[in-house]
Amino acid sequence: MTAAVTAEIQSLQKAFEAKGVRYAFAGYVDVHGVSKGKMVPIQHLDRMLGGSELFTGAALDGVPQAVSDDEVAAVPDAANAMVLPWKPEVAWFPSDLHLHGRPFEACSRNILKRQLAQAAQLGFRFNLGIETEFYILRDDEHGEPVPAAARDNHAKPCYDLRLLLDNFGPVTELVEAMNTLGWDVYSFDHEDANGQFETDFMYADALTMTDRFVFFRFMANEIARKHGYYATFMPKPFENRSGSGAHYNMSLADVDTGANLFETAADPRGCGVTKLAYQFIAGVLKHGAAISAVIAPTVNSYKRLVRQGSMSGTTWAPVFICYGNNNRTNMIRVPMGGGRIECRAADIACNPYLGAAMVLAAGLEGIREGLDPGDPHRENMYLYSEDELKAMGVAWLPRNLEEAIDAFEADPLSRAVFGDLMFRTFADFKRQEWREYHNHVSDWERRRYLKFF
Repeated sequence: MTAAVTAEIQSLQKAFEAKGVRYAFAGYVDVHGVSKGKMVPIQHLDRMLGGSELFTGAALDGVPQAVSDDEVAAVPDAANAMVLPWKPEVAWFPSDLHLHGRPFEACSRNILKRQLAQAAQLGFRFNLGIETEFYILRDDEHGEPVPAAARDNHAKPCYDLRLLLDNFGPVTELVEAMNTLGWDVYSFDHEDANGQFETDFMYADALTMTDRFVFFRFMANEIARKHGYYATFMPKPFENRSGSGAHYNMSLADVDTGANLFETAADPRGCGVTKLAYQFIAGVLKHGAAISAVIAPTVNSYKRLVRQGSMSGTTWAPVFICYGNNNRTNMIRVPMGGGRIECRAADIACNPYLGAAMVLAAGLEGIREGLDPGDPHRENMYLYSEDELKAMGVAWLPRNLEEAIDAFEADPLSRAVFGDLMFRTFADFKRQEWREYHNHVSDWERRRYLKFF
């Protein structure tokens, strides 16, 4: 370690100590995007930044190692460190996993960084904003999940100010924590289901945004717990209420100037995006089924991605692999004002590093190959029949996790993005998840069949 590096680390340590930080957390994620790691006293920050904290990957989901393998090391990214607003004596450092001094192929964050490097070679910076939808719940006297606020039982609760005020404590503490971290929350509201909320905050480069998304889920749950509740990131916790998405709002910027390369006032299709953006869209649609396995990664995810009308208590989610302008029934939407595109199939349970890597890789392929997605669908896609959809060449998103994993394994892009080790690990893990669900006997089955004959 050079004298300059040592001095920089000492300066960083002093800066954290001046903020009252006593402990540092080297955090990385498992296959689910859940933060794992080890904590060290701030006096040992220099060792932690050098990769001192070792982990047995076999102890975790989707960190593919055998029990006999050498440990992986968490190498922190000091530039994206965050002090926990609700526990300011602790700082969280997003970290990359390394093995034998080199980036570990199957680390989720490394997988995204490989795609970001490819984008940079083409002159692009990938900007990303993720809308965070989630529920704040408590368990009732029977142990059943119910909204945190007793009055939050309206048939149409969306945007209801009274219900937002009933949940004012945990929601505003979360928003203030996000702003303390510099995330610039510009809107938050009560969403379409009882106990459901959304926060919208400023976009950033994709690595920063995915780090923030991982930290958000951690933070939201800890703040909810302070108030006697819990936050859930289950995509569809109630069958008669809307699910929780994590819409990816995406654009490419010039890597040197920062100019938005998706924005134009001269779009003959009227969506306000450039030819480059349409090529990106076409690439995402080409690989939409495989991408679905990663951005909607659970059995429960596909309870959200169902065809339904626009009413409270159902869904606003897309089910078709197509795009439109300000039309929420498509997988890809171009919001009013243009300049960005939105993938609406992503849900709040996704591993954002893997999801962003897949979407970016698909979009870059569309650019390299000069693909075109055709004209936008401005109509309500829910209203078309199966034959009409087939005539238009519009395919369904996978309808369950098994279909999604079939598509993931069949698409060469998946292995190219994930690498051999993580590709096989992810597919096998998700197939096992599907088998366990498929073999489970549910209450619905007992109600329907137990006394049927």
